Amino acid sequence: MLRWGILGTAKIARERLVPAIHAASNASLMGIASRSQQSADAFAKTHGIPLAFPTYEAMLESDQIDAIYIPLPTSAHVEWTKKVLDAGKHVLCEKPIALEAAQINQLISARDESGKVAAEAFMVTYHPQWHKVRDLIADGAIGKLRHIQGSFTYFNRDPNNMRNKPELGGGGLLDIGVYPTVTSRFVTGQEPTQAYAKVERDPEFGTDIFANCQYQFDGFDMSFYCSTQLAARQSMVFHGEKGYIEVSAPFNAEIFDAVTVTLSNQGHNEAQSWSFSAAQQYTLQVEAFGQKVAGDPVDLFTLESSKRNQAAIDALFASGESGNWETV
Repeated sequence: MLRWGILGTAKIARERLVPAIHAASNASLMGIASRSQQSADAFAKTHGIPLAFPTYEAMLESDQIDAIYIPLPTSAHVEWTKKVLDAGKHVLCEKPIALEAAQINQLISARDESGKVAAEAFMVTYHPQWHKVRDLIADGAIGKLRHIQGSFTYFNRDPNNMRNKPELGGGGLLDIGVYPTVTSRFVTGQEPTQAYAKVERDPEFGTDIFANCQYQFDGFDMSFYCSTQLAARQSMVFHGEKGYIEVSAPFNAEIFDAVTVTLSNQGHNEAQSWSFSAAQQYTLQVEAFGQKVAGDPVDLFTLESSKRNQAAIDALFASGESGNWETV
């Protein structure tokens, strides 16, 4: 049983990772760290956690914690991921793990020096629906893939929310643009070579609130948009010469919609569907992480893949500034 601690009391920790760790077959949630003893005690009591640490550093020093999950604001991810590794503990950091790809180099070095497991928390890569999409494409179910189309949007203008604070790493591309990017890379096994984006920023917050994006891959292309100020929508479509695949709840699988992968044929007169409603992607992520720590041969989302994903996002930002296609 891997003994977990959570570094901070963010909403995603409360609503997603605490239940996931409690439900995981190879995990035990041992500790919560906050910036005050009162806050840590209250969180621990509410969620049945034995240890409450009054500072983040106190958790890092504890010999009762093996692995730490980091749900802090994006701007703090690199700093604390490195601190956890330097403290000799395994680390799962919420996405995006960095503000730009170059920052991830120091995390790769810290991981290698510590010998510990470190990963970015792309829970979608553990969900069986994405493994099904990957298998369908690899098996030629849609023939030659020609185009991927995606969207991820929600509406949030809360000035106190970190997503609307650029100094904390807020904005749509870092928060949700990473998901169409990572799932496309995951199911195709390919990397984008060029990127183009039109990016709109909020005049009050300064964060990117809408991005219309394109990637060029070898043999196919992709278009998607993401926004923090549009009605909630998620979709991913993989369009090939012989058919297409639609994913109805691609990212927030447990809460957005029916978790279904649908394969339609060339004439759109025949379809097959697969339902994955029972799968809990956060729990699967925690279990896979624990298996990796135990030395089992599982596929964990690597920091090297994190760097490539962030490089694609960096290129979108660069294109938004230049107005030109940018090399990834």
